Amino acid sequence: MLFSRDLGIDLGTSTTLLCDKKGRVIINEPSVVAVDVKTKRVLATGDRAKLMIGRTPGSIIAVKPLKYGVIADFDMTADMLRNFIARASKQSLFTRTRVVISVPSDVTEVERRAVEDAARSAGAQDVELIEAPMAAALGAGLPVFEATGSMVVDIGGGTCDIAVVSLGGVAACRSIKTGGDAFDEAIVEYLKNEYDLLIGSNTAEEIKLKIGSATEYDGEGAMEVRGRNISDGLPNSVEITSAQVREVLSEPVSRIITAIRQALEVTLPELSADIMDRGIYLTGGASQLKGLGTLIANETNIPVHIPQNPTACVAIGTSAKLRRAK
Repeated sequence: MLFSRDLGIDLGTSTTLLCDKKGRVIINEPSVVAVDVKTKRVLATGDRAKLMIGRTPGSIIAVKPLKYGVIADFDMTADMLRNFIARASKQSLFTRTRVVISVPSDVTEVERRAVEDAARSAGAQDVELIEAPMAAALGAGLPVFEATGSMVVDIGGGTCDIAVVSLGGVAACRSIKTGGDAFDEAIVEYLKNEYDLLIGSNTAEEIKLKIGSATEYDGEGAMEVRGRNISDGLPNSVEITSAQVREVLSEPVSRIITAIRQALEVTLPELSADIMDRGIYLTGGASQLKGLGTLIANETNIPVHIPQNPTACVAIGTSAKLRRAK
């Protein structure tokens, strides 16, 4: 007799989440793998591997195997998934693993096949894919199977997926390669160009989380940023303010707002009326940038809602898909 192990997986550029079939998040860790270059052996995944980024000797590399929501390194992605799946639940010879994995809405057939193959290589026997915005809508508890329009904007690490869902399908969609990583890269470039200061992605993420915003907010301040001076190679530090970071982030934020407008422009009038009533739902880790919801609401004249746990919406949606497939 075979026992079934069902897992919903949000395979993200920055973070991978695994849910059980009841919608409980079991794994929530960075999509990072640390590998020994000489032996090709995986040394760490997730949290432990992320700590190694920028801090490893020459014989060890810590990399993100996904880029813009799709697989950039097949073997590392499979190794990472294998590790996460093994940690998520017990496995035996009599266990059949079934997974539902989210993918960006604009992936090609080749990219879809790569995700399926990586999951099977990681030990899954049954693999089903679901578009990230549909999973996000399910995870946010929206009435996706009713004859009413709901708009979801899922802003992950590598991509921003926008979709209008109705009657179990996607009526309009838009996907751009802008997300939390683009915010971090903008901060890295600004400090390099403005202060000759070189910082890593982890430091940029810390700046974004502490003082980053899309609009002005109460309690704005500044923080000291430490890195390496490009001119002399010595350690250095500068102070950067909330206003500076907001200006830096204005370009990637503007790209997201433009994409939302473009999706609304091709939405059927009846569904547009539903969205005016119901509002836009923001999900994904990067949706938590301070003031982003307020700015989108001001720019579109549509109410914006952020679910209680926006980061987990896609993962919870994949588990909801598992339950419906029963």
